[in-house]
Amino acid sequence: MSDDDYVYDEESGEWVARSTLASSAAAVDVRDAVGNPLADGDSVTLIKDLKVKGTNQTLKRGTVIKSIRLTGDAQEIDCRYEGIKGLVLRAEFVRKR
Repeated sequence: MSDDDYVYDEESGEWVARSTLASSAAAVDVRDAVGNPLADGDSVTLIKDLKVKGTNQTLKRGTVIKSIRLTGDAQEIDCRYEGIKGLVLRAEFVRKR
C-alpha cells in the first residue's frame, strides 16, 4: 500500500486504510425522502428549493444531481453541481430518480 491508500478518520483520530473506511461507509443505510435506498453513483432530484450557504445561489425544486457519493452519515450525501464545490445535501431533501 502507498501513502495515498490511507485516510485520517476524524472519529477515531487514527490513520486507517481507505478500503476499511469505504466498507464502513457502505454499511450505513441511507434513504431518500420517500424511503428509497441510496447508493454511490445514483442520481437524485431535489424536492424543495434550497439556499446554498456561502453563495448567493438557490437550487430549485426538480434540479437533478448526478453521481452522488455516500459520506458514512445516514442523513448526508456528497455531490457536485455546476459552480458549487463541496456540496453536501441532506437525504431528506432528495428523491431517487
